Amino acid sequence: MFRFFRILFKAVIGFVLISVLWVLIYRFVPVPFTATMAGDLFAGRGVTKDWTSLDRIDPDMARAAIAGEDSRFCTHDGFDFRAIAGAAASNMKGGRIRGGSTISQQTAKNAFLWQGGGYFRKALEAWFTVLIELIWDKRRIMEVYLNVAETGIGTYGAEAGAQRYFGHSAKQLSPTEAGRIAAVLPLPKKREAVSPSGFTRRHGNRLARQVAVVRREGLDRCLYD
Repeated sequence: MFRFFRILFKAVIGFVLISVLWVLIYRFVPVPFTATMAGDLFAGRGVTKDWTSLDRIDPDMARAAIAGEDSRFCTHDGFDFRAIAGAAASNMKGGRIRGGSTISQQTAKNAFLWQGGGYFRKALEAWFTVLIELIWDKRRIMEVYLNVAETGIGTYGAEAGAQRYFGHSAKQLSPTEAGRIAAVLPLPKKREAVSPSGFTRRHGNRLARQVAVVRREGLDRCLYD
């Protein structure tokens, strides 16, 4: 029994050290590949991505993401318990399922883990969320998010999404275009940013309008002075 616990202890320490080093490396190095990208390759869909620094992505893209995914991104430490409680209450009433994940949690999942649920994956997501909030700054979290988030089938990041849907770089995104890409983020394999209809169109237009609100109320202050 003692030998088992000794092995377990060493395994835990090894995991902690490796995960901290992994997060530290990604603090400075572009994320080269993710589990979700691997899934697209195995499914024969291919992968299109183009790592782009936050300075070369129009600020309205980050603002649209904040409006759609995480309005308290600049003030929380990785977890928005108000959003989690609100999503749980909404889901209990039925209707469209809502999530309470922050951009930090989504970044942790996209960069280091795999899609899907399960308590084990959620626990790992929480761990990596804590690490990136401790080791990275908010600009780096948003930069990684806007590069590894799926913006369409086999398409990853704001730059690849902008090129796919609008034929120009993410540096030139208009509020409407940024809103439409942000509207795709929750369900990138089921939504298109070009000529969207129904909920995607309404949601994208709403996010486009909220870009100005995010800027005016300083909800992006941790990203832009």
